[in-house]
Amino acid sequence: MRSIEVTKAIDNTPFGGFQWMVALVCGLLLIVDGYDVFVAGTVLPALMKEWGLSKPQAGTLQAWALFGMMFGALIFGSLADKIGRKKGIAICFVLFTLSTLLAGFASSPTQFGVFRFVAGLGCGGLMPNAVALMNEYAPKRLRSTMVAVMFSGYSVGGMVAAGLGIGLIPNYGWKPMFFVAAFPLLMLPLILWKLPESLGFLIRQGKQEQAREIYAKIAPSAPLGADDRLVFTETKGTSASVAELFRHQRAVSTLMLWAAFFCCLLLVYLLSSWLPKVLQEVGYAEQASLLSLFSLNFGGMLGAIAGGWLGDRLGLPKVVIGYFGAAAVSIALIGFGLPAPLLFVIVFIAGATTIGTQILLYASVAQLYNLSVRSTGLGWASGVGRIGAIVGPTLGGVLLAQELPLQHNFLIFAVPAALSALAMLVFAVSNVHRSAAVQVAAA
Repeated sequence: MRSIEVTKAIDNTPFGGFQWMVALVCGLLLIVDGYDVFVAGTVLPALMKEWGLSKPQAGTLQAWALFGMMFGALIFGSLADKIGRKKGIAICFVLFTLSTLLAGFASSPTQFGVFRFVAGLGCGGLMPNAVALMNEYAPKRLRSTMVAVMFSGYSVGGMVAAGLGIGLIPNYGWKPMFFVAAFPLLMLPLILWKLPESLGFLIRQGKQEQAREIYAKIAPSAPLGADDRLVFTETKGTSASVAELFRHQRAVSTLMLWAAFFCCLLLVYLLSSWLPKVLQEVGYAEQASLLSLFSLNFGGMLGAIAGGWLGDRLGLPKVVIGYFGAAAVSIALIGFGLPAPLLFVIVFIAGATTIGTQILLYASVAQLYNLSVRSTGLGWASGVGRIGAIVGPTLGGVLLAQELPLQHNFLIFAVPAALSALAMLVFAVSNVHRSAAVQVAAA
């Protein structure tokens, strides 16, 4: 009888069709998730006009979904460690697609805010679980790349929202942008049929037969014997508790990741919520302002993929620090009244180094924690980040209402990127010390 350690087996097995299927399904889920998140920025000018909202009121309305995302990340991240990631993902998917559809029927800001809050619960819960699942099924040598490729679907969703907004909003208003959410519900059978459960979760639950079926798809050239047993070995921690995130010399790393998440998501939702409106106010046409949102997300997609590739070769912390430095510079430059072609290039870089870096931060969290607390770690990091996401649109509304010069606004917006670079520098140094301490203890 053999005991086969599944993590080592996945690391030593070629990345095959089964793993590509996991990446594809999770990528499709995040396209829908990204659409739901970024659709709010595309419709914001139309909502302000129809309901007579001030900028602070509009920022608060945007924050409803982000409040939901914060609670969703905290609740569903921890819950999935107990009920399984497949169930957690399916519940979150149904929750946010139905609520997004219902938002299209809202007749007042209050109704709209309630539907967006519920949709946010699902969006916030889906992200950390999809990242954790992809992280588990990707071999270590490709982990950052595959998580980034899968998560680039989030940016594709934002591009779809901007593209549809250019065609639909001027001709049909904002409501059809939410009715589109009915179509992704057709994906539910695909999720239930094709998305696998976490191997580690199945093994911990004693479900060897189900685990063996999945393992056979991962390593078809190495069939299991009748007496072989799959095992998942972790050297530390078996409790899916928040306290576990701070043990084993991970306290500084955890806090620095939380700080980076806070600032990064503040920037992502500040830009995605207000960029089209700000550009319209300084003279750009409606379609051009929505095109900036497309450019932002296109940059996010390519930035995430390039960052994942670089992260597997140079180390994620180095790449993330560089990305945040570039984000600070590019965001500051947006306010300098650039010609449209150059503006779109700068916005592209800002998207690559904010939206793209958000995805790399998820991969960093997934690599910091062992499986038993990985969804908890992802959920809490994402949940703390959602506080920044809530602050972003609200802060944007308040600052823009002060009617400061455009340059001053974007110089202020660049500050969180600089703070994130500093936090990740501390994270990198802390990781070096932690690794050295572990090696000394092992010796």
